[in-house]
Amino acid sequence: MTDRDLDRFPGTTLFDRLARVVCHARCLPRKELYEAWEMARRVRRLFRGGRIVDLGGGHGLLAQALLLLDDSSPDAVVVDKAVPASAAKLHEVLVQAWPRLSGRVDFLSRPLEAIEIQSTDLVVSSHACGALTDLVLDRAAAARARVAVLPCCHDFEAGNAGALTGWVDRPVAIDILRAIRLEQQGYRVWTQTIPPDITPKNRLLLGEPDARPERLTIRERGRQQRLRCEASPAVSNR
Repeated sequence: MTDRDLDRFPGTTLFDRLARVVCHARCLPRKELYEAWEMARRVRRLFRGGRIVDLGGGHGLLAQALLLLDDSSPDAVVVDKAVPASAAKLHEVLVQAWPRLSGRVDFLSRPLEAIEIQSTDLVVSSHACGALTDLVLDRAAAARARVAVLPCCHDFEAGNAGALTGWVDRPVAIDILRAIRLEQQGYRVWTQTIPPDITPKNRLLLGEPDARPERLTIRERGRQQRLRCEASPAVSNR
């Protein structure tokens, strides 16, 4: 995207303003802008506040869009094995447009396993390839942090598709089992999609530690009811 694309975004919405600033940076594909924005606004409908931890974050646009959508998040850290050199240029033009971003975004070139995650964090990753999506989910779950991932480039050898491939294609099966595994780890899970014309890899998986009372199966509720009855003293009719 360059200044030649400015006419595509003539409006006064936050998205149009953000898009024009990205045009000035002249370092980001249009697809990446739309992916980051569509993911960010869906994440913010569910999750507010918390430090943003963007794993495999590249240019860091997703993290910074999340800060713009909810200023109650104190800061963000963008982690990638090799942060693009142009990430600094994009951040610079964003800070010029929104000075409140200054000093609130750190870029770290290091393995994703090296970053410490807190339970209050909001962990995100857009198009972490193959098993990297599983790494992000596992790191978030280990810290009991909220998480949102947009998987891509499914690894058919390492990814677990279970017995579902007779019904659905293998990438869908892998993502279904990811959602189930997150739920089994005590998370409340949401499954959404972003528009397929933005990316065909459009399945968004979100989760947060489930603080609601334990949801019992019918059999478990029946067993607990029997135990309570057995423990209660007999009621006399006299």
